[in-house]
Formats: sequence, structure tokens, C-alpha cells
Amino acid sequence: QVQLVESGGGLVQAGGSLRLSCAASGLTFSTYPMGWFRQAPGKERTFLAGVGRSAGSTLYADSVKGRLTISRDNAKNTVYLQMNSLKPEDTAVYYCAARPGPGVKVTSSGWNYWGRGTQVTVSS
Repeated sequence: QVQLVESGGGLVQAGGSLRLSCAASGLTFSTYPMGWFRQAPGKERTFLAGVGRSAGSTLYADSVKGRLTISRDNAKNTVYLQMNSLKPEDTAVYYCAARPGPGVKVTSSGWNYWGRGTQVTVSS
């Protein structure tokens, strides 16, 4: 049974930083591309960043390039999302996702497994 568990969300002031983590179990982690999405109230779930099976292949949404960094540690079965210069419009539930590959997809329908999400709230 595949499980993805996000952590690291919380309340932060605008301009601050957060590091989200997603611990995976029940899958051969190193063979799965991983991704981060977010969903704000009343809006669709949108792609933020993805990382291929090796940490060297990454893809970012244009809207977050330069502020977010995705990374993975295959030894710890964990993917991270470092978020800097946070803005109130970054407030959302953040989800990690896994797919069997071979690459990253920018649409949520392209991902097989999802975590339950972690809330990020950025105050102005």
C-alpha cells in the first residue's frame, strides 16, 4: 500500500520560508518521479514542481521558478519542497504525488498516488 505523508506546513509571514517534506512508503521510491501540487480554496489543483527518478531532472511551473526548489533523497524515501519569499497568494493545501514514470507530468491526472496534503498559510 503506497502512502505519501506531507509535513512542514504552517503559518508564516510574507517573505518567509518553509520546507515541506513528503515521506513515501509502499513503493520503490527511487523508481518514481515525484511532484508537488497545491490547491487553494475554490481553485483547481495546480502543478508546482517535479523531480525525476534521479535528483538531477527537475521541472517547475513558471509561476514559482526561482522561489521554489524541489529535491529528493532516495536513501530516505523523501521528497522536499523548499519555498522562499512566500506571498499571501501562496496560501493553499500542498500535496505531494508519485507516478510510476518515466517522467514528470504537469497535469494532476498524470499522477497515481497522492498524500493528504499540508496547509500553508502566508500572512501579509
